[in-house]
Amino acid sequence: MGDIVSKFGGSSVADARQIRKTESIIRSDPRRRYVVVSAPGKRAPGDEKITDLLYACQAMSARGESCDKPFQTIRDRYLRIARELGAAAEIEGWLEEFRRQLDSGASADLAASRGEYLCARLLADYLGADFVDAAGIIRLDDNDSVDESSYATTARRLSSPGLFVIPGFYGVDSKGEIKTFSRGGSDITGALVARAVHAEVYENWTDVSGLLMADPQIVEDPRPMAEVTYREIRELSYMGAKVLHEEAILPVYREKIPIQIRNTNRPQDSGTVILPARDCRLRPVAGVAGRSGLGLLYIEKFLLRKDPRHRSRVFEILAMQGIAWEWERAAVDSLAVVLFEKNLGQKRKLLEEAIAEELEPDQLEILENMAAVAVVGEGIAARPALTADLLHLLSREDIPVRLIDQGSSKISVLFILHREDLGRAVSTLYSGIEAAAESSSDTT
Repeated sequence: MGDIVSKFGGSSVADARQIRKTESIIRSDPRRRYVVVSAPGKRAPGDEKITDLLYACQAMSARGESCDKPFQTIRDRYLRIARELGAAAEIEGWLEEFRRQLDSGASADLAASRGEYLCARLLADYLGADFVDAAGIIRLDDNDSVDESSYATTARRLSSPGLFVIPGFYGVDSKGEIKTFSRGGSDITGALVARAVHAEVYENWTDVSGLLMADPQIVEDPRPMAEVTYREIRELSYMGAKVLHEEAILPVYREKIPIQIRNTNRPQDSGTVILPARDCRLRPVAGVAGRSGLGLLYIEKFLLRKDPRHRSRVFEILAMQGIAWEWERAAVDSLAVVLFEKNLGQKRKLLEEAIAEELEPDQLEILENMAAVAVVGEGIAARPALTADLLHLLSREDIPVRLIDQGSSKISVLFILHREDLGRAVSTLYSGIEAAAESSSDTT
């Protein structure tokens, strides 16, 4: 059996009580030798995030203002955790070092990285583990992507026996300066470490028992996904589902390392496993996700498709107007293009005039306040009647659909509809999928 990389999010290290839970999880399996941590998260809804406070400290210092107040909040938070755990006697010195960095003009990236850095140093001391600074093993290239050399460097540094704690969220650039990933970037660090050490599994510990099949703010008590594939999770993420940071999928995807999403507060729950492939016979659909902020351009012209210049001219006009587009669907005499609504604004009239003059269409329509709902699942391609069944569900609830598309990957069905119908559409499709799954289960 191989080793396990365990990444613990902000909720898992929010205070001493949560860190003790984290310790229990780590100690329960000797294969958990590589621990990646975020900065301490919120302890309660009104709490301030450590990372936000760090950014505030840097911004105030850069303006020549005193950052005593936010710095004191950060200092008190770490000192309290250390005191309650009886660990990290050097924490005062680490905090003072950071304050000197702020006073000396620390960058926003360096300041933000200290949330993870201090948490990892504290946890390593508490666990009696080897602290490994991400700045010494992870390098970013000029495009802010992980440099391939980072994997070999990380593997060498973590090759000895024992327990290691690594801060997430940052590395260094080509100049050796601290550079952070985007928010949620500790997931990237965990995946990078998992690939470097050829882990058997990459665990992502958070405050939920797995990924849900639908947005719980729309659907009441949606079912967790027991298994989901890399491709499915990418599709759901693209459609706005709150899942892993998208760049955290790539390193483990290339090595075919499973990702397991688990709950620090309920470690007995199996959570969600993200795999290269899964058995789709009982559950062809993995989940439902939706996003708003879209517009729809519809053009109808006799023999539109016969002359490819018409279609290419439409996209030239969109580019000239600075209007980004998402999807397109062409038929013999029509073309539908899904746009980003934020790019339309006052450009709508100019767009209409340009297309009308250039193409002289039989029908031209530009709709705003649109949304997209995607039903995602590896089993969709094997169920040719599923799209018709889904459309019937929406029709039965009087939810009009303006465009239907099945992507080239054949693992999703996309419905473009009015934004006001987004919530009802997600709920309707989820309920229908669950009912079908239950019915299928009863007959097997």
